[in-house]
Amino acid sequence: MDFKALGLQGKLCALTEVAGYTSATPIQEKTIPLVLSGKDVMGLAPTGTGKTAAFVLPILQRLGTPSTAGIRCLVIAPTRELAEQIHGVFELFASSFQFRSAVVYGGVSAQPQLRNFKKGLDILVACPGRLLDHLQQKNLSLKSVEILVLDEADHMFDMGFLPNIRAIIAQVPKTRQTLLFSATMPQEVKHLALEVLQDPQTVDLGKNAPVNTVSHALYPVTQHLKTQLLLRLLKELQSDSVIVFTRTKFRAKRVSEQLQKNGLNATPLQGNMSQNRRQESLNGFREGTFQILVATDIAARGIDVSSVSHVINYDMPDTVDAYTHRIGRTGRALQTGAAFTFSTNEDHAEVAAVEKRLGYR
Repeated sequence: MDFKALGLQGKLCALTEVAGYTSATPIQEKTIPLVLSGKDVMGLAPTGTGKTAAFVLPILQRLGTPSTAGIRCLVIAPTRELAEQIHGVFELFASSFQFRSAVVYGGVSAQPQLRNFKKGLDILVACPGRLLDHLQQKNLSLKSVEILVLDEADHMFDMGFLPNIRAIIAQVPKTRQTLLFSATMPQEVKHLALEVLQDPQTVDLGKNAPVNTVSHALYPVTQHLKTQLLLRLLKELQSDSVIVFTRTKFRAKRVSEQLQKNGLNATPLQGNMSQNRRQESLNGFREGTFQILVATDIAARGIDVSSVSHVINYDMPDTVDAYTHRIGRTGRALQTGAAFTFSTNEDHAEVAAVEKRLGYR
C-alpha cells in the first residue's frame, strides 16, 4: 500500500519517495492511520519491520508546524544506538518541516545537550538515565509534551529502567497521546501499558516470530573450535556485511582481534567501549569501512543496517527473544538474510526453545 492511502499528506509522501520508501510495511499500514487519528497504540512487532517510520511519519503530521511552546514529542529508547537510529529517521523528515530535534543519552558530555535545550526543541529522543538526570537538575521541562513514545519497552524492563520510566512519565501531561512498542510482552510491560495507555488500539504482528525473510542454520561445534569455524565461514561467505554476536564483552573484543589478525576487516561493538568509539564502529560498519561487526547483545537493538547478509551467533543467546532480536538485524526491509548459530553440547535446551519458536528443527 502506498503512504498516501494511509492518510499521510502530500509533502510527507514526497519525502518518503526521496528516502527510498517505496511502499508501506505491514506495521506501517496498521499503525500510521491509528496514530494520525490521535489514538493510543500498543504495537507488538519484531525488529526489522519498519516500526520507527511507523510512528515518526504520523507524528510529524500531527505536530503540524513548529512551536515555541517547548518539547511536544518525547521518544524514550533503551540504548544509545537505538536512540541515534530513531533520531536519524526524525532528522531525515523533520528538517523539511523546520522542526528542531535532538538526542540525549549518557556516556557523553552533557554540554551540547544543554545547548540544544536552550535553543528550544520540538522533538526529543532520549535514553531514560540521562533524561532523568536532566529533569532532576531542572535543565528541561516536559510540560508541553503532546505525544509520548516508549520504544522497545521489553528491553527497558530487561535493563532495569522501569522505575526511571515511571519517574519521567510523572512529569509528562496526563492529557497526551501515548505509543508503546515492544517485541515481547512480559508481565511487567503489560502493567506499564495499563498505567500509561488510555483505551489503546493494539497492533500485533507475528507474535514475535523471527522475520520470515531469514533462513536459519545450526553448526554443532566444540567451544575451542568456534573461532576456526568462524574464520572458515567468513572466508567462504565473502560478504560485505556480517554481524557476529558473542555473549560477553571480553569475547567480542578477543574475537574481533583474532579476525583482524587473520586479515579480515572486523570491528568490535561492546559496552566497555567509549561512546565515541562505539559510534565509530557502528558508522564504519554502516558505511562499509568494516565488513564484520563483532557485538554483544547491546547491539541487537538499534542497529539499522538494511544490507546485513548474515548474522552469526558465535555464542548461543540466553533466550528465544534474544535470538529473535539478534537475527532481526538481517532480512530487514523485506530483503533475505541468513542466521548461523554455533551450538555446543551445553546449548541443547536453548536450541530446542528456538526450534519451538521457529516451528521446525
